[in-house]
Amino acid sequence: MKVSVNWIREINKKYQCSADPMPNGIDDLVEKIGAQLGAVEKVIDVGKKYEGIVVAKVVKCDKHPNADKLSLCLIDDGGAIKDVKRVPWQQVTRASAVSVRGRVAEGTVEDATESEQRSPEAENVPKHGRVDGSAGKQAKRSSGLVEVVCGAPNVSAGQLVVWIPPGVTVPSTYDKEPFVLEAREIRGKVSNGMIASMKELDLGDDHEGILVIEDAKFKIQNSNFKPGTPLAEALGLNDYVIDIENKMFTHRPDCFGMLGIAREIAGIQNQVFKSPSWYKQKVEISKPRGSGLRLTIKNQLPKLVPRFCAVVIRDVVVAQSPLWLQTYLSRVGIRPINNIVDLTNFLMYETSQPLHAYDYDKLAGGSIETRLAKAGEELVVLGGKKIELSKEDIVIASGGKAIGLGGVMGGVSTEVGESTKNIAIEVANFDMNSVRRTAMTHGLFTDAATRFTKNQSSRQNLAVIVKAMADIMSLAGGRQASPIIDDKHLKRGEQKVGVSVDFINTRLGEQLTSMQIKKLLENVEFKVETSGETLKIEAPFWRTDIEIPEDIVEEVGRLYGYDHLPLKLPSRDLTPAELNRHLAFKQQIREILSAAGANEVLTYSFVHGSLIAKTGQDISKAFHIKNALSPDLQHYRLSLTPSLLEKVHPNIKAGFDAFSLFEIGRTHVRGVLDQEKLPAELDRLALVIADKRANQSRGAPFYQAKHYALYLADKLGIGEFISVPLPEADLPADWYQAAMAYEPARSAAVFSGAVFLGLVGEPSAGLRSNLKLPAYTAQAELDLAALAQAGFGAVYEPLNRYPSLEQDITLKVPAKYSYAQVLDFVSNVLDKASQPAGYQGSVGPLDIFQKSGAKNHKNVTLRIVMSHPERTLITGEVNKLLDKIAAEAKKTLKAERI
Repeated sequence: MKVSVNWIREINKKYQCSADPMPNGIDDLVEKIGAQLGAVEKVIDVGKKYEGIVVAKVVKCDKHPNADKLSLCLIDDGGAIKDVKRVPWQQVTRASAVSVRGRVAEGTVEDATESEQRSPEAENVPKHGRVDGSAGKQAKRSSGLVEVVCGAPNVSAGQLVVWIPPGVTVPSTYDKEPFVLEAREIRGKVSNGMIASMKELDLGDDHEGILVIEDAKFKIQNSNFKPGTPLAEALGLNDYVIDIENKMFTHRPDCFGMLGIAREIAGIQNQVFKSPSWYKQKVEISKPRGSGLRLTIKNQLPKLVPRFCAVVIRDVVVAQSPLWLQTYLSRVGIRPINNIVDLTNFLMYETSQPLHAYDYDKLAGGSIETRLAKAGEELVVLGGKKIELSKEDIVIASGGKAIGLGGVMGGVSTEVGESTKNIAIEVANFDMNSVRRTAMTHGLFTDAATRFTKNQSSRQNLAVIVKAMADIMSLAGGRQASPIIDDKHLKRGEQKVGVSVDFINTRLGEQLTSMQIKKLLENVEFKVETSGETLKIEAPFWRTDIEIPEDIVEEVGRLYGYDHLPLKLPSRDLTPAELNRHLAFKQQIREILSAAGANEVLTYSFVHGSLIAKTGQDISKAFHIKNALSPDLQHYRLSLTPSLLEKVHPNIKAGFDAFSLFEIGRTHVRGVLDQEKLPAELDRLALVIADKRANQSRGAPFYQAKHYALYLADKLGIGEFISVPLPEADLPADWYQAAMAYEPARSAAVFSGAVFLGLVGEPSAGLRSNLKLPAYTAQAELDLAALAQAGFGAVYEPLNRYPSLEQDITLKVPAKYSYAQVLDFVSNVLDKASQPAGYQGSVGPLDIFQKSGAKNHKNVTLRIVMSHPERTLITGEVNKLLDKIAAEAKKTLKAERI
């Protein structure tokens, strides 16, 4: 938001709103704004751009002797500029000279007085290129006139013009590649600088002729300028523009207007501000005089367009804006267009309320309607860009055709131009979310859209349209030709908040009294009633951000000044924070899997619907996000595994042939609720192993995933780990969708006793094809809560002082028994046999072998480790145990010891 200090100063002076906004200079003002209002990004000294440029009088204007389209001018600068070659007054023929005072009669020239023909030296002449303000004001006569060659068609004797002397930078180049003028010869005649146009002065785009200050079209409010007057002083360009970061005003729509900024600057300087009398909710509406023009408004979107005001003005004269208006707009970065459009932009920048003007004669029967865009409907907006509208766009239409994009930009079909005679003025309010969506969809980030997305108050519309109508008729002529139509659907009244003085002081660390708080708030036009230590506060209608007591605390703190708040560190309790077991458990899992060689990744909780479809999951079970950040992130994921599998192919393409990935995150399944009947947040751990180089000799990928799961279970202290083939497993309801990512014949559900831990296996054939996965890909997805429930943590035992004995046993078992069944059987026999004698033992896998052609049997080799806490075992003791294991295996499993 660009803020002109002179603009604010003019508001305060014109409407007697407050005192000077800059009583202690620009540095003090910028410091206060930065500390109490918003971050200052830049401060522009506008006057520097116009240093050395002065008002001058064209005394003589002749045709250039060597060029048809050039004029040779002698100008009087009142002696303000030093070191410029001059033509003495005595050399100017009396027949063609024009009095400095401009006493020119048609056909004759009055004799100059003797004092006028003297050539005294200018007093207090400044350095080269600088302007002596006193010389300009007193119109001191110089030792002569300055010769300037001018190519403008509108230059003539007697004009007050703007002269850029040699040694001065042309303002339009000031911020680019500065072009410094010099005295140089043009077609045999020396030109000392130039007589400037609006474009060269960076005040507008007009380059067809020079700027003539007393030209009627510019309507200078104070035209009593003398030759030598500094241009910055003459046109109020001795200004500062303060650029304040827009993000600071996200919830302050009133601060996107000069009126709001002026109010806030007054408030932070402890000054009383009173809004102009015309800026109020309830204003008197005048009736049209003379012949009227028909105007009808049809608002089909009362929720999205809560207020729509419009009026018709006839017989306006569209022309160039007055110079004062153009300079105000140019200073804040708005390009002047014509008096109607410029005035709507001026009022928008002053009040923060966007306006729009239509060429009334281009409206179909004077009708305007608001509606949503139709499918395939197109609109050519101002500037000539054609856009295809979406069904969520608010459009302004007339005669069934879109003529504007509500809250964003008007269309070219009803643009106000030179031929416009009758206009319709619109002052409306649009839903902030709808405007933001439309602006982002079409890439139209206009000044109007910026303001509407900040939740503008609908209660200022009527005051603004009445003001706009009066200013337009004053500036462009015309008369009101229709009643002011005010279609309003307002629900929210003035916001009232109750708060105690103690509530405010406790949060600010201050000891403010109720009267101090009352004064701070009333300075910026809050209404405050005090009752002891209780305050009843009514926010003004433009403050849509005030809703709760904390908003009042923030307002008081900002107006009082955060730099006044006590610098006191909060007291700290040195008691150690209680361990968060849930976070600690997650960290433990991370460390275990990282130590095993896996890499943690973090993927989005939201996925594209196509990934859910590729996985084979039911998309109706996934929560859909209506206002998604991206089209690729529209659904909550049903499981973690697909998100990890989606990252396998890109990593292989990047050159990583073998890797393991894991993620700890949450999933959501529609219909699965927690104890509070809200959508349950399901904590999951997912693991994916992929190897592009692996061949069949390495075995099935399933066992690699199971190996990781067993390793994790062992480290977490989960003693019992049972795997059940997936088709035979009874899965919990919230795991049905996760199981769709697994190949049933090559996957298993894992349990610890009756506790379901999760799934281990390989991706389904369809998923492997859809995501271009290598043949050797395995996966696991486990329930964090179940892992925490089943694990008993670390158990510490003293090391045995006596050596252990190791013995291997090979059993030839029927092929129908799985390795896990054999291992569990041997472990149970060993435990029962060891307990009476006090032995300590463990069983581990060593080998599984099946001869080719031997379909009915396989050999399972196990390693048994035995020890005793009080003595050294002998081989005979261990052999007896092995014999007992072999006997029990033969009896129960029909197995033979080899």
